[in-house]
Amino acid sequence: MKTHFLFPNSFKKIGWLLFVPSFILGTYLLLSGFDFENSFVVKTFAIVNDRLFNQSKYFNFIENGILDELITVLVIVGGILVVFSKTKNEDEYISKLRYESLVWATYFNFGLLLFTTLFIFGFPYFYILIANIAAMLLFFIIRFHYKIYQLNKAANDDE
Repeated sequence: MKTHFLFPNSFKKIGWLLFVPSFILGTYLLLSGFDFENSFVVKTFAIVNDRLFNQSKYFNFIENGILDELITVLVIVGGILVVFSKTKNEDEYISKLRYESLVWATYFNFGLLLFTTLFIFGFPYFYILIANIAAMLLFFIIRFHYKIYQLNKAANDDE
């Protein structure tokens, strides 16, 4: 079976090594009120820089704390590698589970986003939007691997 858009299975290990620690660290730092603006400050290129009460600037270099961006990149890249890497035994049924899990994660993610949009306001809503960056990947990972676990358990029970 051809899997055109999937990475090799070996990329899944790299994905887990990137996703889990960066997700845990990012969640901890965000919930602890960590000051991202003043950590790992470097001069970086910005297409748009719009600071509160300042005029917007375009295409310039700014001083910025990049820890939040670094963690976000690691969570996204790690999540993508986990989600879109082949399983050891990729077949039509696994592809079906992958497709169903992706659809389920999309519905669930946007359902939660709609709910929070209607009922959560202020800074908590901002935190929900930040969490939404990785939520769909996380929902997919949980459901897909749970379905794989159920499949393996059923196969072992049949033996």
